[in-house]
Amino acid sequence: MIDFEEELKNFSPSMEVEEAEAEISRRDLTDLTDLLLQMTEGGKR
Repeated sequence: MIDFEEELKNFSPSMEVEEAEAEISRRDLTDLTDLLLQMTEGGKR
């Protein structure tokens, strides 16, 4: 059986949308589009 009291002790709520957006935008996330732009700009020099 599941011990709900024990599960509640281990529970941590997920980030709110605003907090998640701030965390994502704070990080330098490079996606495939960014990589392709860097590659094509490198060939123009």
